[in-house]
Amino acid sequence: MNDECIGTVKGPGETPNEFTLVAPDPDRRVKFGEFVYYHTAVDGEERPILGRVTKRQSIRLLPDSFLADPSVPPHEVAALLGYESDAGELFEITVTVLGYHSAEMGDFINPRVPPAGGAPVYIASDELLTKVLSKADKASPGSAHLGSLLSRPADAVPVALDVRAFTSTHMAIIASTGSGKSYLAGVLLEELLMPYNRASVLIIDPHGEYGTLQKMQDLKQFSTDDYKPVVRIFHPDSIRVRIDSLTLGDLRYLLPNLSEKMHYQLTRAYNYAHRTFRSGGDAKYTLEQLLLAVRETAEGRRELSEDGTSFEDDPTTGALIWRLNGTLGGSRIFNDFENLELGELFRPGQCTVIQLNEVDQREQQVIAATLLRRVYQARVDTAKMKVGPGDKTYVPFPVFCLMEEAHNFAPASADAVSTDVLKQILSEGRKFGVSVGLISQRPGKLDSDVLSQCMTQCIMRITNPIDQNRIAESVESVGRDMLYELPSLSKGQVIVSGASVNTPVMLRVRRRITPHGGESIDAPAEWMKWFTQGRGAAQARDAAPLAEPELNYEDDGNVLWA
Repeated sequence: MNDECIGTVKGPGETPNEFTLVAPDPDRRVKFGEFVYYHTAVDGEERPILGRVTKRQSIRLLPDSFLADPSVPPHEVAALLGYESDAGELFEITVTVLGYHSAEMGDFINPRVPPAGGAPVYIASDELLTKVLSKADKASPGSAHLGSLLSRPADAVPVALDVRAFTSTHMAIIASTGSGKSYLAGVLLEELLMPYNRASVLIIDPHGEYGTLQKMQDLKQFSTDDYKPVVRIFHPDSIRVRIDSLTLGDLRYLLPNLSEKMHYQLTRAYNYAHRTFRSGGDAKYTLEQLLLAVRETAEGRRELSEDGTSFEDDPTTGALIWRLNGTLGGSRIFNDFENLELGELFRPGQCTVIQLNEVDQREQQVIAATLLRRVYQARVDTAKMKVGPGDKTYVPFPVFCLMEEAHNFAPASADAVSTDVLKQILSEGRKFGVSVGLISQRPGKLDSDVLSQCMTQCIMRITNPIDQNRIAESVESVGRDMLYELPSLSKGQVIVSGASVNTPVMLRVRRRITPHGGESIDAPAEWMKWFTQGRGAAQARDAAPLAEPELNYEDDGNVLWA
């Protein structure tokens, strides 16, 4: 290698995996997060040992007295006094050792051999970093090109995630509002639907931000002679959850604040409905049959009404029926016969967006829990050959489910019905090909067990100390030194770590191909538009001046009323 020497090893650092070097660095090339290397012999062969810069501090400074007058440049003061200002600055730089990259292992191996004092240290070339940072080559099967290394010029060192890694060990995208997390998710989805991946993806979209992905169907970058991606969007009016697919836990969650007697009676009615109306084949039960089950299992008496023409339920039964009717009967989501079939939602080369805007949050959680539960069970049954081609629950391929606002579906301080389903998939889903990607702007509000099981992390700007601490507690693969950088990251910059890359890296996210659907509203522009276009302009032009209100005064001159 003919890379440029940028400094000399000074000695060991504070930990066994660190060393320090001294470098003049006049061009400011040795930035935080930059990659350098030194040579050492390992198993009789000289290898480049890569390291990441984690700290830099100046060790040769001008005296404070030279800086006393801001109107006089300090180097002029130094020249007048004969100070050696031409020597320039000098920096002590701390480097964390990563090791040498083993193609056989597909990872870095730390040789546990610290560099000798006085050894030269070099800046790693773009070619070397392109080869060793990513586990997959850009635009190759199983790759997801998210962007390029932040410490180098744009696109000089492209970084691609290993899709196989995060679709088997799950992913988390964490960022504050406005940092670009939805934009990053859009880039990831573009990569998954590229001809070299052709993934089966489901998006739980509480805010309707991913509708622009449909543009992929018309863009040549995503199509080949034998492939064209499909993007299906289910709006709230088209989402259906069949009532008999709800579990007892779902029903209890949809009916909060039930009394103990109501809980007992709902359990009896639920079991009765399953025994009586779902026995054999693909039998289902309706809301009316569930209400009938409530009455049939009631322990209270049914009495004739005052006019003797009908029976009245006891108060507990009546209240439970009233709640079931109000929640299920009055919903546009829950239906006696219709359901979102798995064959409609999942298919290789298809991205399905479930838009849940304008849907109550509890209903959102139940919808997500129902869909995740059904596809997980379908994958289990398919893997165990309990179902085959032609069955509605036959899903013979892996699926990836991306969830926006994940802290609403697995909250840290509340018992949501979707939390347990997520935990089961995160712990067992890799065996059956069901993977999850979580997107959240508040990791402090996200269940810690859920976050800790995402083995690939994309972390953008985080300023809240509680959120930073949650990341430090739950995400083991991000070095403490990189966590210090979270508040200083700019929009579109991200730290990627975990199973999908060989080492944590800081990236600038590449430009999206499809339009971004999560832009913030420009309120001043919208206000001006109202006055300059159409009806607003006419109203502003024709409006008569408002009459001055007639004021009534007390004797002392103070306004009493208008």
